[in-house]
This record gives sequence, structure tokens and C-alpha cells, in this order.
Amino acid sequence: MERELILGGQKVKTNNLVEIKYPYTQEVIAKVHFATEKEALQAVEIAKQGAKEMAKLTPYERYKLLMKAAEILERRSEEFAKTLVLEVGKTIREARTEVQRAIQTLLFSAEEARRIGGEVIPIDAHPNGKGKFGFYVREPVGIVSAITPFNFPLNLSMHKVAPALASGNAVILKPSERTPLTPLMLGELLLEAGFPPSAISVLPGFGEVGKVITTHPDVRVVSFTGSRKVGEIIAKQCGIKKLVLELGSNSAVVVHKDADIERAVQKTVQGGYAIAGQVCISVQRVFVHESIFDLFLERLSSEVEKLKVGDPMEESTDVGPMISISEVERIQSWIDEALQYGSKLITGGVSCGDKVSSVLVPTVVSLVPPQSKLYREEAFAPVVVVNPYSDVDQAIQMVNDSDYGLQVGVFTKDLEIAWRFIRGIKAGGVLINEGPNFRADQMPYGGVKFSGVGREGPKYAIEDYTEIKMVIFNLDA
Repeated sequence: MERELILGGQKVKTNNLVEIKYPYTQEVIAKVHFATEKEALQAVEIAKQGAKEMAKLTPYERYKLLMKAAEILERRSEEFAKTLVLEVGKTIREARTEVQRAIQTLLFSAEEARRIGGEVIPIDAHPNGKGKFGFYVREPVGIVSAITPFNFPLNLSMHKVAPALASGNAVILKPSERTPLTPLMLGELLLEAGFPPSAISVLPGFGEVGKVITTHPDVRVVSFTGSRKVGEIIAKQCGIKKLVLELGSNSAVVVHKDADIERAVQKTVQGGYAIAGQVCISVQRVFVHESIFDLFLERLSSEVEKLKVGDPMEESTDVGPMISISEVERIQSWIDEALQYGSKLITGGVSCGDKVSSVLVPTVVSLVPPQSKLYREEAFAPVVVVNPYSDVDQAIQMVNDSDYGLQVGVFTKDLEIAWRFIRGIKAGGVLINEGPNFRADQMPYGGVKFSGVGREGPKYAIEDYTEIKMVIFNLDA
């Protein structure tokens, strides 16, 4: 199957045909026409007209188009889900969940399109404001560039594209070179719904494409989800424009001595091994009070070993492959390094089968020192680290001992203890008696430190995708 890129609403072939492989079998599932610098520059020029067309649409018209897109996605949900399995390797159940989340992201974006307003500013509250009346309105920025990762190619694309369209902008989407299929399907869906063709470009490609659509002076907002390394490059080169970055984490869970252990174990398993751990808010570091440490570790390992690993198309599979064999080899080297530091392998740590494959057996490692990569970096793999702590202050210090700060889960029945963690933890979200991997698609989502800048969620993304225009009337005139 060959898939063309989408350039200003038109399907375009290039001389740059790239194979897309199914992570589970390494079978080629499609060949996609990738963009180059040439197509990226053309996309920006076309988007200028697209921005004008989008600005003509009323909020109600944008609402109706987004609702139509949601209807189409609901109708084609199983097709999208199976494509997600093939390009990402996530299980079919996880893929169906992503599609349903993407529908919700569309619906919330549609509703927010009708709520973009302004505010009256009491100018005459100032000593020099007598006789003046002021208010501000929000206007679209014009062109939004969106760059998305491989793990949620549909919903993370939707989190950028849908709010940008809701606020009246043209969009240029560059999906991960590993997973361009569902983003291309999304582009087709938006065109079918009736959006102006010049407002929609989907450009699979490599770094040269990303550089054009992040540095071009006519692009007013860059929204990027991906690695810290690439995020830092974009931040240095993008110039004077709005920047929204979601750069991942090594999210922590704290299990206090009064916690519901069964619930904490359940949420750790759900959060640590979904999509083979390839989630920016995946559970990676678990800090357990020393009084229940051995019990928690025993119950966690028991539940982890029950997970069914294998073919992601099978309904009963819990954990499918990682995105590539090289990623399995990378995380195994991290595990080996931690063991050399004296860590203890509780379960897993090997690839599935007799030889190295793209499937890593769900892994638990304990007593991991802070200097190891498995503790400090973002693992992005089905691996959970479990370490003990003695008191609340130490637990907070251990959680904060990270360059990242996206979301943290805390398990306790004590409200006062919960508040101590809420106040002490440096992160974009603190979830009480819930894993850090929970996300409702309408909530403000983002991190602090090197986890990024800005917030996603349709309402909050629209704040970045619009400009404030202040209006003042001199009534005395």
C-alpha cells in the first residue's frame, strides 16, 4: 500500500518513498511518500491562504466541522484502531481506547470553538482611565506547526490539530517518521468533514521538514511532543514565536504505609506496562514506604508475571512489542547497567523468545541507585523501578530528584499526608490514589522543569493558538 502526503489538502507523491514496518513482525505494511524541504516550504505558503480561509469561518461553523469529523472518526473507528496496531504495535484494546480518546478530543475542541471570547478590562480603575472603556478579544495566530511522536500518533496529533482548527488556524502536521499512517488518515478525515483544503497539510518526513516548519517566520506557534533532546534543538532554533513543548518524564508513584496496596499494585501495573511502557507518563519509579516494601514488591511481581505478552492483534494480549528491536536492546543495556550498580532484577529483563525481538518481557527492578540511567532518564519501556523510603520528606526528595516533572501518583488514605505531597512535589500534576498515567483529554496537561513548557487540553491549547487583541474606546471623544 502506497500513501501520499497531504499538501494543502492535495495528495502528493514524491521521490522519497519510505517503508513503514509492523513492530511485531518487522513486516512492511506500507510505503509512504515523505516530504522534503521543498514540500515543507510549499506547505507554509499554502497555509497562509488557509489561515485566511479559516479566519472567515464563524465559531459555530468551526464547531460543526469538528463535530462532523468526530462522526466520521466514530464510523471508521475500527479501521483506525487496526492501523494503530500495525504502525505502533500497541494492542488492539489499547488502539481502540486511543481512537475513543481522539473522538473525545475532537468533541471537546468543538465545544471550545464556541467559547473563545474575551474579557472586559476596567480601564477607568486606573487614575488615567477616566472616560475609557476596554475589552480584549482572541484572534487566531494564523499558522500552527504540530510535530508528534510515535506512541499516540492519532490522539496526540488530535490534541494539536483540533484546538488549532477550533481557534481558526491553518495547520501543518509532521508526524513521527515511524507512524505516519493514522495522521494521514486524520488529514483525509478533516478534509472529508469540510475544512478548507489549504488549511490542512500532513507531511511525513525527517529533520529537514521539522526544521522548516519550526523556523519559518510565518509560522506563529510550534507545538512539539517528543524527546527532550529534540525539544531543546527546536527551542534554540525556532525564533520569536509561541512554543509548546511536551518532553516526557520518568514519572513516579509513591506508596505510603497507609495505602491500599492492592489498588497501588493494580495502578502500577496498568501505568507501567501499557503500550509496552512507551508513554510519557508511564509509571517508571515507584517509591514504597519501607514498612510495606517487601509486601508490595511481592504482590507487584506476581501481577506483572500474569501479563500476557505477544501478538498485539489478539484480544487477550496485555503487552505488545516496543517500536523497534533497537529500543529493546537499548533498555536491556540500561537494565544491565543498573544491575552492575547492585540493583536487583525481580522479574523480566529479557526479550520474548529465544533471540532478541521487539517484545520485552515486563520487568521489575528494585534498589536502583539514582546515578543509573534506569532511574534518571526516561526509560520508555515496560520497566518499573521500585525503591524504599523511610518518611514523607525523603519520598518528596526522591520524587523531585529528577530533571523531569510531568505527573506523579501518590497513594495514601491520610488527607494531611496527601497535601504534604501535593505541596512538596514539583510536577505539572499530582494524582492522589491514582497512577500518573491517567489523563482526561480536556484537562490542562503538561509539566515543569525539562518535561516541557505550556499545557495541552483543548481549552488550554487554544490560549496558545490565539492572540489577545486589546480594544479601548475613548468615550469622551
